[in-house]
Amino acid sequence: MFKIGVIGCGNMGEAIVRGIVKSKNIKSTQIIVSDVDPDKLEMVVEKYNVAGTTSNRRVVENSQIIFLSVKPKDLENTVLPIKDAFKNKTVISVLAGIKISKIKDLISEATIIRCMPNTPALIGEGAIGVSFEENIDISKKEELIDILKSMGIVVEVNEELMDAVTGLSGSGPAYVFMFIEALIQGGIKEGLSYQQAKELAVQTVLGSARLVKETGEHPSVLRDKVSSPGGTTIYAIHKLEEKSLKDAVISAVSEATKRSRELSK
Repeated sequence: MFKIGVIGCGNMGEAIVRGIVKSKNIKSTQIIVSDVDPDKLEMVVEKYNVAGTTSNRRVVENSQIIFLSVKPKDLENTVLPIKDAFKNKTVISVLAGIKISKIKDLISEATIIRCMPNTPALIGEGAIGVSFEENIDISKKEELIDILKSMGIVVEVNEELMDAVTGLSGSGPAYVFMFIEALIQGGIKEGLSYQQAKELAVQTVLGSARLVKETGEHPSVLRDKVSSPGGTTIYAIHKLEEKSLKDAVISAVSEATKRSRELSK
């Protein structure tokens, strides 16, 4: 019997496997994965020293906790042929927009948890929103949170807020990557080499995020501390406001949240 099973070895499925293995809280030999793509499956098995199979049934029957990490459109085709195997199992769904109730309708005898990790889980730095079905046993809930913490920080929310989690942190790394890319391009425009600009941009974003986390201060307070009267930063901020940076990011979160809601229908 395996501790963890993962159905679907795409980007998020791999991030889950790598995050758990990297944490060393659960041995790689306690994990089994499946995927329809044999090449992808072989890569994950060899890279992380986990067991692999093309049979989703084998994963479910031989695992205590199953991460369901397929595309939302593939949910029914994945679980219905093997729904009997889910009896008394714990299923953690990472399917964007898919409600606990919808999965429960398909595999009613399983305990269903809905979570939304993001790709930094690959390095144990994920941001994971999680919702639990009602009346879940407290000890089981704590065990599942501990497993998710191996991939990063865990924030429990009411399920109606999971679409907002998807829009903010689930899709959020893409927004940050675009910002880092823009910083690099700005540096190159002003004469820095790509490597110089990349090193400075990445550390600027990393250090700024840590400063917000460790000081606990509001980002606007920290921003004002950088902005000297008549200095370079306030001129730059004026231009960012002129180009509506904050409005663009807020709109991006809202659009991703809206799409997550659409997927649930």
